[in-house]
Amino acid sequence: MSLPQFSFEFYPPKTPEGAVNLEAVQTQLAALNPEFFSVTFGAGGSTRDKTFETVVAIQKKGIPAAPHLSCVASTKENICTILNDYKNNGISKIVALRGDLPSGMMSAGEFRYANELVEFIRAETGDYFDIHVAAYPEVHPQAANFNDDFKNFKRKVDAGANAAVTQYFYNAPAYFHFVEQCQKAGITIPIAAGIMPITQYSQLFRFSEMCGADIPRWLRKRLESFGDNRDAVQEFGLEVVSKLCQELLDGGAPSLHFYTMNQAAPTLAILKNLNLTQN
Repeated sequence: MSLPQFSFEFYPPKTPEGAVNLEAVQTQLAALNPEFFSVTFGAGGSTRDKTFETVVAIQKKGIPAAPHLSCVASTKENICTILNDYKNNGISKIVALRGDLPSGMMSAGEFRYANELVEFIRAETGDYFDIHVAAYPEVHPQAANFNDDFKNFKRKVDAGANAAVTQYFYNAPAYFHFVEQCQKAGITIPIAAGIMPITQYSQLFRFSEMCGADIPRWLRKRLESFGDNRDAVQEFGLEVVSKLCQELLDGGAPSLHFYTMNQAAPTLAILKNLNLTQN
């Protein structure tokens, strides 16, 4: 039986101190031999330069880097420029997303949906890029229903996606149901399970409200019961997420994608619980 694969997501550091911290985090997580490190891309490409700098720095260390690329509020010319810059730096993985419109901007630009971006990347660069797309086992917050959302996902796959990474979730059956629907639809690309470590309830609640991830009632009530006791939240969160990861791996998830929030310790603790670290 092959060992599960891991990938880790970062956001571009905003300060010099953040950059130093991210260097240390990457060094710790690189020791686990990850499949890739991904780096987020702000709404409307607002972190474009910092994303590029972070990704190139990762790639130079010999770790496969996968920049997020959102197409909303962008043009084909801009996307072409970005793709060429990545190609020129030896980067061959892309996480292709629709993305969010920046506040106050009314036009979506030349791309409306992520499948259009995937199709454009394939038309411009052939098979050069390994394209990952987003998947939503609990349904995208802007989708009318599961069926509509699933059709949107299939369009991305049909356009040429190689793999998918899910939004984070705490309900393993939602992931398995999504994978089952993919199998029925003839979709065979690997679907990595998105994992968000639990370290702070208020932050998790805020993120989940924005992205549509469900915090099951039992989990929400337990986390609320700890109040301001952050240590208790982290201890309980570690137990819950470790069990979730084990259930996913036992059920056949090909890989786990950790939303690290530029921290190494929470992810390392989970992987240690799963006996998947070196020490």
